[in-house]
Amino acid sequence: MSDSQTVSAAVAKLYNTYPFPPEALLDEPPPGYNWRWNWLAAHNFCTGQKPQRQDIRILDAGCGTGVGTEYLVHLNPQASVVGIDLSTGALAVAKERCQRSGANRVEFHHLSLFDVEQLPGEFDLINCVGVLHHTPDPIRGIQALAKKLAPGGLMHIFVYGELGRWEIQLMQKAIALIQGDKKGDYRDGVQVGRQIFSSLPENNRIVKYDKQRWSLENHKDEYFADMYVHPQEIDYNIETLFELIDASGLEFIGFSNPSFWDLERLLGKAPELVERAKDLSDRQLYRLIELLDPEVTHYEFFLGRPPLIKADWTDDNALLAAIPELNPCIEGFPSQCFFNYDYQIVNLSVAEFEFMQRCDNKSTVAEILRGVELGLDGVRTLLQQQLILLTPA
Repeated sequence: MSDSQTVSAAVAKLYNTYPFPPEALLDEPPPGYNWRWNWLAAHNFCTGQKPQRQDIRILDAGCGTGVGTEYLVHLNPQASVVGIDLSTGALAVAKERCQRSGANRVEFHHLSLFDVEQLPGEFDLINCVGVLHHTPDPIRGIQALAKKLAPGGLMHIFVYGELGRWEIQLMQKAIALIQGDKKGDYRDGVQVGRQIFSSLPENNRIVKYDKQRWSLENHKDEYFADMYVHPQEIDYNIETLFELIDASGLEFIGFSNPSFWDLERLLGKAPELVERAKDLSDRQLYRLIELLDPEVTHYEFFLGRPPLIKADWTDDNALLAAIPELNPCIEGFPSQCFFNYDYQIVNLSVAEFEFMQRCDNKSTVAEILRGVELGLDGVRTLLQQQLILLTPA
């Protein structure tokens, strides 16, 4: 076998041994939501407006045991979903998971990212979470996926960050050294890793980091194996991340956690430094932020294939003629206090609350404002917070 095939076989062996992720199977739809997997919410985040179509095709590339796939089906009731993965063991769990919860608009294929061209047609949304960094050639992988993205389509990607995973890398190397010739025996690797953790002093840096960040997950062997004995992992920093993004040929739309990438969060007490940093390019600014806050364990972001029409709603007449509706990924409304799309608590003013109550997917902004004491700037604030979606006139 080629080096690439050898790595792929080793990765498949890991996930056949420890199907991942190991979330419980339910006889009902999964709880809550992840807005990144909701086409309406994700499209609004990326473009500032509601998509024209909901009968889309979605690809879950590297679906594992189908945790994300299941959400993609239930959160997008008009979409058809395809899941692919290298592991037959994980796919078996994914099929059972979706069957049991009624996620019946999905088909699964035992397929590598590198062979995705074997699937017919293009996809409007491609989800690739925790996969590219485990392939032998992430650039080849993202280029293969990019070829399957339809014009105007979105790709949601999650890859590891090197700065926040430094202690994990140390433990990975330590386990491999002790395993020696048994490296690749993943059950032995988990056992060795467990023994190391139980033997190290409590004030050991690696132990403290694991307890602080990962202990709730790593009591399950599947999580432990995925983190500490994986046969293939490539971690990124901003510079190498954008080499990967540039190689895709797609447009970088933005990180899906924009508040993290706000320099004022870190240097707000030194406004003169924030002002000087305005001369930096976007990528230099991202690099500065991760250097100052090296807890970055992963990057989660959206790419798009042009033409991708975006709306900024600076024109008053266009905003007044638009039809607003509630973001589908909020919880606890109607109330002035509820959870937003990212599960953060929002407190609305009386006028904001009244406006959102009248968003019936029929009335225009102008019609709603006639009965509410809220100005256009207030509407823009609701939009900026991703609380409402707008359909242009």
